[in-house]
Amino acid sequence: MSKILIIDDEEDILEIVKYNLIKEEFEVEIANNGLIGIEIAKTFKPDLILLDVMMPQMDGIEVCETIRSLKGLESTLICFLTARGEDYSQIAGLDAGADDYISKPVKPKVLVSRINALLRRKTSIPFNSELENNQIIINREKYLITKNGSDIHLPRKEFELLALLASKPNLVFERNVILKKVWGTEIVVGDRTIDVHIRKLREKIGENYIKTIKGVGYKFEQ
Repeated sequence: MSKILIIDDEEDILEIVKYNLIKEEFEVEIANNGLIGIEIAKTFKPDLILLDVMMPQMDGIEVCETIRSLKGLESTLICFLTARGEDYSQIAGLDAGADDYISKPVKPKVLVSRINALLRRKTSIPFNSELENNQIIINREKYLITKNGSDIHLPRKEFELLALLASKPNLVFERNVILKKVWGTEIVVGDRTIDVHIRKLREKIGENYIKTIKGVGYKFEQ
């Protein structure tokens, strides 16, 4: 049974979404603000978090960034709930480490379908248990990067992007292939999102591992 945490400051949305997900036999917890949601996430260890963007005290972007930094939640999927037309929120959410976004209002059947698609994507990603390249060890089971003996904890999308590139050193991955493999086909993201994630990776693991092939994509240099 998959576990889902809903974080939203609107009580009616919490109750409606919770009711429909429980009907589909998900295990569900709810939180009406980001601070409480983070604390619940630490112990509940959800498979997926449905996260509102606009909330008082701590907005969804901040909550997402915090959760992405917590040990033990590296593989948790995060899906933003955004009001229609919030293009900036959608882009900012993806840059913060979200896996997807869903526009509100959303019909219960559509919501369940999107959640199931996200969960399938999570469980269907092929991987080697461990990859070792140029003093970097990538452990996909633990979602852990080790460089020169020191652990580096990456947000989920950064981790999957690095693992994809390092799975075939010196092979150039085209942008459309990266989008499909890392973000899937049910969410629309642009080149800017890939570039932001590459920049963050370079800041954390070093500038020399990932090479840009202008007009084509990226490769991991062995």
